[in-house]
Amino acid sequence: MSALPLKALPIDQLRQRSSTKWRTHDADVLPLFVAETDFPLAPAISAVLARAVELGDTGYTPPQPGIREAYTAFAQRRFGWTVDPDRIRTTCDVMMGVVEVLRQVIKPGDRVITNPPVYPPFDMCIVEAGGVVDRVPLIDNGTGWELDLAGIEASFAAGARSILLCNPHNPTGTVHSRESLAALAEIAERFGATVVSDEIHSPSTQPGVTFTPFISASDAAARVGYVITSASKAFNLAGLKCALIITASDGPTQIVADLPPEVEWRTGLFGALAAVAAFAPESDEWLDSLLAALDENRRLLGELLEEHLPGARYRMPDAGFLAWVDLSALGWGDDPAERILTEAKVAFNQGPNFGPEGNGHVRINFGCSPEVLREAVERAGALLAK
Repeated sequence: MSALPLKALPIDQLRQRSSTKWRTHDADVLPLFVAETDFPLAPAISAVLARAVELGDTGYTPPQPGIREAYTAFAQRRFGWTVDPDRIRTTCDVMMGVVEVLRQVIKPGDRVITNPPVYPPFDMCIVEAGGVVDRVPLIDNGTGWELDLAGIEASFAAGARSILLCNPHNPTGTVHSRESLAALAEIAERFGATVVSDEIHSPSTQPGVTFTPFISASDAAARVGYVITSASKAFNLAGLKCALIITASDGPTQIVADLPPEVEWRTGLFGALAAVAAFAPESDEWLDSLLAALDENRRLLGELLEEHLPGARYRMPDAGFLAWVDLSALGWGDDPAERILTEAKVAFNQGPNFGPEGNGHVRINFGCSPEVLREAVERAGALLAK
């Protein structure tokens, strides 16, 4: 039996939240930009956080809060992936983990490959780690997006030392195939390079889509790769600060083990408690219900765009709650989100922030109620009448 879709909270209740999504714009704006969702927390998470507040349990995170064991079991259940818990460390968030790993595997001035259009903080984190961004855009193959393996190989041959991979990809929602990841690993190993894989959206991979953690793709991937992930996106826990750094062979494991102790101390206690609850079996039913709601919304979005923004180009994502929509045909310039915000009072992410490949695009967060999604697209579509 398929799961019943999770219901988003009422918008008047959501507007009482104090997070970025609900405090960036005026109250007349519908916010469908930053990657926060509008659903109630999984009951197991609410319970563990309420108990911690009741106890005043707000101190330092212990060395072994149970995340390793919880994630190991989760990965086996959800992905069929066997993870060695001794090869897991935690830190504050995924981007902090990316910076700390990159600092160990590149030297100042080394080039690090990205695959735009891609999550805007990637460029900032590479620079923070001392690297130089080397852009090798995704290939649009006519039905989806894929890694430009020939372009990546050329960049490694020209001296790039690492690639910051996004799997599943943000903003396209692409889940890279095992074959593509294994080929990437072989190329990286041949040039003595590394692969740092941001897999924060992996828990929200849709049923029927096979998610392959990078370091499980092949023996070479285990030798060159680092996975950094979190419960924060699927379970809406970004403010609680907990991410996992996972390796699968001795070389990368030793590099992560040698990170300064402060990297792990940055893990938030509430983040650790919530992550353990999120990855526990009792939260599987909630996650399945979330995926059912997101599946309905990703399909609804296609219908709404066709009806209200004809000419928009959209492919349903395989994972996550973010949609990459090309509005170039509407003639609204390189940054259509600006006009939509100003005139329609709807906040989408600005496509150019994801790289030049994002000109004419918007990123839409459909992790909301169908009613909010419908109103947002209807408001944007009303601009065509002008």
